[in-house]
Amino acid sequence: MSVQAKRRADYQPPAFSIATVDLHITLHPTQTKVISTLSVTRNGVHDTPLVLDGDNLSLDSISINGTYLSDNEYTVTDSALSVVTELDEFVLEITNTIAPEHNKALEGLYLSGGAYCTQCEAEGFRRITYFMDRPDVLSVYTVTVVADKSVPMLLANGNPVDKGEVDENTHFVKWHDPHPKPCYLFALVAGDFDLLTDSYTTTSGKEVALELYVDKGKKSQGIFALESLKRAMKWDEDVFGLEYDLDIYMIVAVDFFNMGAMENKGLNVFNSKFVLADQKSATDDDFFNVESVIAHEYFHNWTGNRVTCRDWFQLSLKEGLTVFRDQQFSADMTSALSNRIKHVRVMREHQFAEDASAMSHPIRPEEVIEMNNFYTVTVYDKGAEVIRMFHTLLGPDGFRRGMDEYFRRHDGQAVTCDDFISAMQSATDIDLTQFTRWYSQSGTPVISVAHSTEVNDDGIVKHSFTLSQHTPATSDQKEKLPLYIPVNIEIIDDEGKSYTDNESLIKNGMVILKDDSMRFTVEAKTTNLTPVVLGNFSAPAKVENPLGTESLLTIFKHAKDPFNRWDAMQTLYDRCVKQLEESPESGISNEIWNGIKQAIAQEQNNLELLGECLVIPSFETLCQSRSNINVSALSKARKAFCDQFARGLEKELLDIFNSIEQKAYSYTQSAINERRCKNVVLAHLARLPQHEHIVVSQFDSADNMTDTLGALGSAQHCSASTFDSLMAQFEETWNHDPLVLDKWFALHATQNRDDIFATITMLCEHPQFAMSNPNRVRSVIGSFAFYNSEKFHAVDGSGYKFVTDYLLKLDAVNPQVAARIVTPLTQWQGYASEHQVHMKQQLGRLLNHKGLSKDLFEKVSKSLAYDNH
Repeated sequence: MSVQAKRRADYQPPAFSIATVDLHITLHPTQTKVISTLSVTRNGVHDTPLVLDGDNLSLDSISINGTYLSDNEYTVTDSALSVVTELDEFVLEITNTIAPEHNKALEGLYLSGGAYCTQCEAEGFRRITYFMDRPDVLSVYTVTVVADKSVPMLLANGNPVDKGEVDENTHFVKWHDPHPKPCYLFALVAGDFDLLTDSYTTTSGKEVALELYVDKGKKSQGIFALESLKRAMKWDEDVFGLEYDLDIYMIVAVDFFNMGAMENKGLNVFNSKFVLADQKSATDDDFFNVESVIAHEYFHNWTGNRVTCRDWFQLSLKEGLTVFRDQQFSADMTSALSNRIKHVRVMREHQFAEDASAMSHPIRPEEVIEMNNFYTVTVYDKGAEVIRMFHTLLGPDGFRRGMDEYFRRHDGQAVTCDDFISAMQSATDIDLTQFTRWYSQSGTPVISVAHSTEVNDDGIVKHSFTLSQHTPATSDQKEKLPLYIPVNIEIIDDEGKSYTDNESLIKNGMVILKDDSMRFTVEAKTTNLTPVVLGNFSAPAKVENPLGTESLLTIFKHAKDPFNRWDAMQTLYDRCVKQLEESPESGISNEIWNGIKQAIAQEQNNLELLGECLVIPSFETLCQSRSNINVSALSKARKAFCDQFARGLEKELLDIFNSIEQKAYSYTQSAINERRCKNVVLAHLARLPQHEHIVVSQFDSADNMTDTLGALGSAQHCSASTFDSLMAQFEETWNHDPLVLDKWFALHATQNRDDIFATITMLCEHPQFAMSNPNRVRSVIGSFAFYNSEKFHAVDGSGYKFVTDYLLKLDAVNPQVAARIVTPLTQWQGYASEHQVHMKQQLGRLLNHKGLSKDLFEKVSKSLAYDNH
């Protein structure tokens, strides 16, 4: 396959600009007609032809200033339309035809589930009409949508300005968006939906109509999303002073969507899983995700739409920043602690793994083959952590000043990460030059802690602490420079008393590690001081801090920040699993069990922290503190620890479970904490056969999806007959609801059973399964590849082969989804050689497959070219 990588260094400004775009789109399943009228201006003096991107388009006609062009005045290929003209300003009119019904990749304009829908980010607009499909071409759009009256709702960006009948069978609606935007923010949706309406009055008194479109019969499940939108609008005004700028804000929920949601100006298109929620069908996590994603897409109106990216290498400019904003919003709406833990888990389970793989890249990458492969945990989640460090360094007020300056300078522009950094620099005296390395350097820095003591004649103990940083070489960069790392730090003794350093390097509980290493001293009357390093995950780094069990328990008892107490327990559990890996017959010491029992007693009234602290790190998280992983040994050790945990703490776990009384469902933070803690405990108890009846009892009596799913997830640890029986009841109850059925599919796909391939094959033949539905594919094949570690990593390679067989079929239908599901295969570097051989063999099969998409080709070829350092 011959593919061309695009490089950030090769950026050139557009040769032409397009001030206005007038689209006239007549919808038809196989013959949609698009008439595009563009007002084009040559930028500067040059004789370059106008080159427009186009993909899967049928060109009907082309004219300049009303005169049709002859064949020698333009050339058309599978990917572009080139127009030769000497004019510096002209009106270009293009008519082309597309077939939305045949578009199974769900990019551009497609017809699915009875509705027309678009997805244009990153490069989907070229599948609708010929255009300069790049984010730095900003235009004012007017769009007329024409359709048969059997398609009653016709939506596009901006404000509706006209509507009417074309004839007795056909109608139209005309939309105008006054804000110049790149074509990736264009949207069109047409179909027959249920509509929820509301309104919001901004701080300055402007009334905004709110409209939420959902599938017929789902109206009641959209109420929470609409309430979430109003909370997000209010929060953005209160915290950042940002108001909404159109007369109407629309959200449409569709079942067939590659992304979670899309922030198209004024018309957000959502995967229905991030809109529809009620107590019976949605878990607490679903409610949280709906509120978070609704907010994320709304916040993009300023951080993404009003100020957009100059080129796709700057994607973190909008995504890292907006993820940070939605995280701050969620922390204010729910709980700062549970939010922080949630985000750190994503970093440790997924982003660290990406950094250690062939797909390692900085948050502002340098080159790419397929733009869709940019939508990574590094760009989004590590990008958000980098923004969080700005917030930490500048403080809330300084960060707000930097944001205000960013909008003052760049509203209505397509800009770069450097422009954002410059606005932040204007709000602080801290020199951010070295800090900017976070944008260009890939990999996960490791902070090492060394601690030595000496006692003077007065019995005063001088403690010397050395913090060092080192970023391991990555596939894309061998040489690494020291980063500017804000490290939250607390030094405590066995009683919890805090100490500060003699050199006054610790300011407001933070040191700046900017050289290879730094040293400071602390004086105390005790030899036992414990350093709590990288508190609240103050930078996206790993920590090597050689603390004993006693010190970890001291942190749990006495650290001020509850996050650090949770983190200490996670480290303790990791150590326990490691012990059982190295010596499977050993037992965990009484010191540890007693320490955990004390922790439980100490936090019995703080169910939020207690629930989090009773979660054993996932297999994926444990992988990040290991190399050369023998999957079977690690899985067995984790299971053995979980079993010992349930047996050793049975009484304590039962007491917690019984102390949390059953109440009528409410989505409040205290109720969420109770359900979370109860379900974590239930999963432990389910490992003991004598408590299987508690799982069944909770399943039978649950009045909400959180507890139902808590019981079902716990039943994976029960006998196969109990699990199968509960799953059959669940399917019978929820067979009509696609989003709930996704949970059922995922639970089946993550079972650790010997006939798992037969199970998944049957799931793929289920009447409700369709390869064309990304949610369904992710819930079955994605869940298996990402979260069924033991069976996916079966030592004979059968799991890798099974997923690869499926990817070969999926890639022909939906390359974007295929490229996401291949991720666990591309991360072969961390595993033992017997796994690596089989993983690379399957990647080789993919690479040799004729007609492989660019999306998959990029990830597979990079992975196989990886030079293991």
